[in-house]
Amino acid sequence: MRHILLIFLLVLSSITSVSLASEQKAPATIEAFTESFSQEDGFFTFYHDAANGKYYLQVPRSGKQFIFQTSLPWGLGSNDIGLDRGQLGDTRLSSFHIEGDKALLMQHNTYYRAQTENAAERQSVNEAFADAVLYGFNIVANNESHVLIDYTPYLFTDVHGVTQRLAATEQGQYNVDAQRSVIYPERSKGFPKNTELEAKVTFVGEGQGRWVRETAANADALTLHLHHSFIQLPDAGYLPREFHTNSGFWSHSFKDYAAPLGESMTVQYIPRHRLQKQDPIASESEARQPITYYLDPGAPEPVRSALLEGAKWWQEGFEAIGYDNAFQVKMLPADADPMDVRYNVIQWVHRATRGWSYGSSVIDPRTGEIIKGHVTLGSLRVRQDMKIASALLAPFVEDKQALKEAVKEMALARIRQLSAHEIGHTLGIAHNFAASTADRASVMDYPHPLVNLTTEGTLTLADAYDVGLGVWDKQVIAYGYSDFGGMPSATEQLARILDKNKSLGLGFISDRDARPTGGAHPTAHLWDNGSNPVTELERLLTVREQVLTNFSKAFLNDSEPLSRLQEFFVPVYLLHRYQAEAAVKWLGGVNYEYYLAGDNTDRYRAVGGSRQQSALSQLLRTISADTLAVPGQIQQWLVPLAYGESDSRERFNGRTGLIPDPVSIAASAANHSLQLILNPQRLNRLVQQHSADSNVPSPAEVSSQVFKQVFNDWNENPKSPLHQRLVTTAVNALIKTVQSSSLAPESRLQVMSEIKRMKETLAANGNRFATQLAADIDGFIENGEWPKSYEPEALPPGSPI
Repeated sequence: MRHILLIFLLVLSSITSVSLASEQKAPATIEAFTESFSQEDGFFTFYHDAANGKYYLQVPRSGKQFIFQTSLPWGLGSNDIGLDRGQLGDTRLSSFHIEGDKALLMQHNTYYRAQTENAAERQSVNEAFADAVLYGFNIVANNESHVLIDYTPYLFTDVHGVTQRLAATEQGQYNVDAQRSVIYPERSKGFPKNTELEAKVTFVGEGQGRWVRETAANADALTLHLHHSFIQLPDAGYLPREFHTNSGFWSHSFKDYAAPLGESMTVQYIPRHRLQKQDPIASESEARQPITYYLDPGAPEPVRSALLEGAKWWQEGFEAIGYDNAFQVKMLPADADPMDVRYNVIQWVHRATRGWSYGSSVIDPRTGEIIKGHVTLGSLRVRQDMKIASALLAPFVEDKQALKEAVKEMALARIRQLSAHEIGHTLGIAHNFAASTADRASVMDYPHPLVNLTTEGTLTLADAYDVGLGVWDKQVIAYGYSDFGGMPSATEQLARILDKNKSLGLGFISDRDARPTGGAHPTAHLWDNGSNPVTELERLLTVREQVLTNFSKAFLNDSEPLSRLQEFFVPVYLLHRYQAEAAVKWLGGVNYEYYLAGDNTDRYRAVGGSRQQSALSQLLRTISADTLAVPGQIQQWLVPLAYGESDSRERFNGRTGLIPDPVSIAASAANHSLQLILNPQRLNRLVQQHSADSNVPSPAEVSSQVFKQVFNDWNENPKSPLHQRLVTTAVNALIKTVQSSSLAPESRLQVMSEIKRMKETLAANGNRFATQLAADIDGFIENGEWPKSYEPEALPPGSPI
């Protein structure tokens, strides 16, 4: 009996212990757990445990969906690495899944879906494609409707992909160091439709890359800021607008598995802001809610005013479709956070080197509605424009104060255009690189400063950049933002807008087709001017010759190091650089547009042979010794770096040590044109086009003309290092072309045949230089060996101007 009682007492004690342990483990109420914390109400309420440096997030049990946006408020300052202040990260449709003592932050797969009332059909698609769990949280407290999670650990993770970016750019291997990371209360706030959390996060590693060493205070410990935004989904009042390939908008697309059989599963909307008239049938009306952009107060004057002026150009587009004051631009309030989703912002961003500006957006992944536009403008681009303007104008403006004013005006004109351009992207609008050939029809092209010679022989930049929206921009706004309330169907109205584009002669060609290497479109180019790219190249070469003849150092102060001159000389010497990229697309070029199945394709054909010949003729000028020789007076000014001056990528590379190298300067410029002319895809097109039209130059003819240009120049001055280098540069370019796997067999045979002819021509010359070069070519023909020393130095970066 005594043993039975003892066993009973032990069991009772065990049950009591388990009961007490369970009571101890049970989560507290949210009210009790957070009693000593400060509370921030918002879309998701959060609590700040200041004593322990933690954030606790109150999550609804309902599993409601929201937009989860990450961003990088404080950046690294390197254009090459690409981790900029204010950079947006991924936009995700998310929810919290709560089970037991865990809360999972989910990212839902929005690309595959079923647009149907059939819940089972929707669920079948949902189950077919994987979602993602971004992070798992322990529940520390709860109530009937919510749970409380410690969100702090997730704030100390690399949600922006910083480590991947550093590794991809070969800067080093890094990891987050939680011991050197803290929450950042100054930028963590709650609002009715969004909650913003931020942390100061440190990434540690061995900073081996040049770019990270150039920009970071300590390359082994990079402290950045990571921002998390929880955003309420927009209501159902937004009506998506159909994408059209010629609308000028980007495409927001997904696959609809509920599409009827025989119809495309691809659904495409344009990304755009929500905008509706207060009175839809009125010819003019205010908007129910205007689109408002806010400018970073960190932009200094007079840049700030120029940015505001350029941004306000978009008012013209909205006024043209009957909106009164629907697009507004204001200064960002002092207490506002630029990462707050409520603000469309224009940020003035600094980097160690000049780099791209861009416009990005937070977009509802379900519908394409733009929730937030975010513009990033690189601050050093304005200074590059000033260098270009100074070097161009100095010989023609004697008064230094007048020169400074003219330079400043050109740079500010560019800033206005750049501001409008990047805002256009955040309105959902794509590039139109065909606009420059239609009298500057769009701010969404990349403009090159228009340089004109006057009848008096002076130079002017008064019309360097255009002012205001172009006719194309207004048409694009009409397609994307017109309110068709009370009118015939939107589809009919949109078709009329596209028809009007055709009647106005407006073409639309965007990014992929406009690139100089693989692209073939004869009117879509970056950084060009004029309706005829070949005529403009001819004109610009004349302007360049005049500028180099009169090049001056007068814009430098007497106390400035003369070695700074080279950074001004580079863009002037390469003034023809981008117009050559435009003109080369006549060579092997093809006329086309973005066709629909019902369109007439009669204009889809190669550029005519005579036009191609004229393009080749002008392009050959860009590899001639007369064009590329650096004038003697300028060579006297291209001196070694002064003590205390730092070397820069904005200077030419050379092979003469610390002494600037005019021969390598010319070879680098020639090689740029040669790579354009001898692009393998271009030569492949020429083979096919020549077979249909003998006036089109064949790859053999192009190769022959290239060699003839440099060889004849050399024959006139065989002892000149410049002339010799241009010959080796041309031969090197031809050999690199035949080594390319992209060159079709029929093209390779033609180019290889010409290389053999060149060898024979050189060998027959008898000159020591020619004989040795012929021997090197023979070595390549026989066993594929080719001296690496023939490869020219790379040019300084050009884009972005």
